Amino acid sequence: NGRLLGELPTDSVLDKPYRREALMSASLSLLKPSVTVRGQFSEKSSISARTRRMAAAPKKMRLSAAVVTGVEVKDVPTTPIEGQKTGTSGLRKKAAIFSEGNYLGNWVQSLFLALPQEEVNGSTMVLGGDGRWFNKEASQIIIKLAAGNGVRKMYVGQNGYLATPAASAVIRARGAMGGFIMSASHNPGGPTEDWGIKFNYSAGEPAPEKITDEIYGYTQTVNVLKMAEIPDVDLTKIGVTKFGDFEVEVIDPVADYLTLAKTVFDFDLIKSLVTRADFAMKFDAMHAITGAYARPIFVDVLGADPESCVNDVPKEDFAGGHPDPNLTYAEELVKTMFAPDAPDFGAASDGDGDRNMILGNNFFVTPSDSVAIIAANAQCIPYFKSGLKGLARSMPTAAALDRVAAKAGVECFETPTGWKFFGNLMDAGRLSICGEESFGTGSDHIREKDGPWAVLAWLSILADRNKDVPVGGDKVSVEQITKEHWATYGRNFFSRYDYEGCESAPCEAMVEHLRVLAAAAKKGDMYGTYELDFADDFEYTDPIDGAVASKQGVRFCFTDGSRFIFRLSGTGSSGATVRMYIEQYEADESKQGVDAQVALAPLIKVALETSKLTEFTGRETPTVIT
Repeated sequence: NGRLLGELPTDSVLDKPYRREALMSASLSLLKPSVTVRGQFSEKSSISARTRRMAAAPKKMRLSAAVVTGVEVKDVPTTPIEGQKTGTSGLRKKAAIFSEGNYLGNWVQSLFLALPQEEVNGSTMVLGGDGRWFNKEASQIIIKLAAGNGVRKMYVGQNGYLATPAASAVIRARGAMGGFIMSASHNPGGPTEDWGIKFNYSAGEPAPEKITDEIYGYTQTVNVLKMAEIPDVDLTKIGVTKFGDFEVEVIDPVADYLTLAKTVFDFDLIKSLVTRADFAMKFDAMHAITGAYARPIFVDVLGADPESCVNDVPKEDFAGGHPDPNLTYAEELVKTMFAPDAPDFGAASDGDGDRNMILGNNFFVTPSDSVAIIAANAQCIPYFKSGLKGLARSMPTAAALDRVAAKAGVECFETPTGWKFFGNLMDAGRLSICGEESFGTGSDHIREKDGPWAVLAWLSILADRNKDVPVGGDKVSVEQITKEHWATYGRNFFSRYDYEGCESAPCEAMVEHLRVLAAAAKKGDMYGTYELDFADDFEYTDPIDGAVASKQGVRFCFTDGSRFIFRLSGTGSSGATVRMYIEQYEADESKQGVDAQVALAPLIKVALETSKLTEFTGRETPTVIT
């Protein structure tokens, strides 16, 4: 799967005695005549199953014997359901669709069919999610299907809770084969809103396309669900429940993540800041999963004022809010941080805890600047004491990180949007810190973007810069750190316009219009006062495995370093979201303090006119401006 064994935890599933037994059992089965096992087809041998896995979609069904003893498995008839195409962000639909009939069951069964059976039999897996509506019921379905398909042990976060970065950490720490994450990320939750599920592999990374394509193939032919006939498991209590050789261990959802965080950061340094009498902070969990982590980490361990954490009780519908940490949806935190008596530091995280927003007193840090500033100050974080291996950003993210990499003398990769592209570089030992303009930041400590990590990184920088400032003295602020960074590296003015819930067909027509323009464009063409350097539809060749990702966003780049980009986002459950990205570089310190919307206004006008966005979509204004 392109993973380096050296990157796996030392207690890898390959080292477990039951894994060796399972692999031996699978090998011996190739030498025996096919036998009938309860509810399974005798003609489907291991060899024929492997052959079918290599076939093109749609996939033929394969059902092989589970290795878990003492668990009765029932064959539940089902029929394929259209529209279960899976990406690296998993499958996202309306919760009402997922909760109906066998919709979820079909997808989970298809996943087990897509995975190598010799890896599944006798394996350990992880399960958790962001606490949204339907997660409780979904957990029981997944547990029963796991037992029915040969999984031997499930680690489940208490109450079904696991933030996405924590799930990645648990998979790695416990040597699991992989894990299920129940989340629709930053999208709203509730019976009429969104639900989602994805599978992460043994390094804690999102399943690669070759697996997600296989899942989709099997969803088109699945006709039997292998459902263990076991009672529901009480997920409210930490402990182990056994059914024959199958067991479910309910774990503290915070413990493994906190243990890892303590190896990454200097908690004593951070504590020296957050316990200062003259320091105040606000962390807004937006009624989502990081509420389960905020108090244990920031209050109980680091000693912050309990009032520092707000909206920190996860709710199934996120209290009716939209758990996306940006200036529009995190309105409550924005009002707090732009008040006359604002705290020194503010942060928010999203539905599943993998995104973050950073604010200072009356000051907003763009995600593009945030990852660059963290990288430029990484020496204050113990995990990076030996230096940076490399840096990376998604293509639409402003190029501020490139300038940090150049000064540090390390590689900087420009990838398509999607955390999987970072994972390959991390596994190859070529990447330390990375980020996306969509409020995702992280490092190679796990294989997911990590909201709490970014918050702890910023607190580390603030603590380091203020360690010699006496209480009551003139503290170094978020704004000062950011402006000093601009003075050193220049400022990349950046803004993103999101047009959410658009009709798909007109949006696709608009992107095709832009592709035609880009293909015909020539160096030196003028777009208003901007001279074109090049225009293209971004294509990426992975330097590790050679995989090519094409049509990743249409970009028009100009000779002064300015650019605009258009792409469609697939993170919602319905319709299309058009994203327009605008960037302009400014080296002159005297011009760096201008409001971003003012500085970018001429280029925004050119981008809208070139794309004919209003003509295609009917939208006069964006839903969200970042």
